[in-house]
Amino acid sequence: MAQKMTDYIVPLLLLLASALALRKKENTYELLLSGAADGLKLLLTLIPALILLLTAVTMLRASGAMEAASAFLAPVFQYFGIPPETAMLVLIRPISGSAALAVGAELMQQYGVDSQIGRTAAIMLGSTETTFYTISVYFGAAGIKKTRYTIPAALIADLTGFLVASLTARL
Repeated sequence: MAQKMTDYIVPLLLLLASALALRKKENTYELLLSGAADGLKLLLTLIPALILLLTAVTMLRASGAMEAASAFLAPVFQYFGIPPETAMLVLIRPISGSAALAVGAELMQQYGVDSQIGRTAAIMLGSTETTFYTISVYFGAAGIKKTRYTIPAALIADLTGFLVASLTARL
């Protein structure tokens, strides 16, 4: 039932947009073309940042730098009550959502979804943001070059999310 309804969403939206444009006596086809052109222009401004982020994440994971950083920072994570096994997730989450999801899935597969590590990973994935991706997309779309205090504030918010996620999983 739900599948059949979702098959009609896009055609219904197009029909509704066409009906509203006809009611206002506007050229529907021209409006749709204009919207598509604006979307492509936005895509062109976002692609370089996305390629850079995806390349950096792939290089960091392939080089072993993320694993080395995780091992180095494990005592710090333990001090703050964050399971050291989640260090890789904490480091990769602000950069890439898909890589973080893969790391979270690996943690849950290795330790179990009902383990403290699995629950902590799940809460971390749900309570933090892919900071650099989000900033590059939104600031790129708006044409903002200088982020000022956005990145430090967002990383502090992520750190708070990681700490509270760990505390919540323990409780």
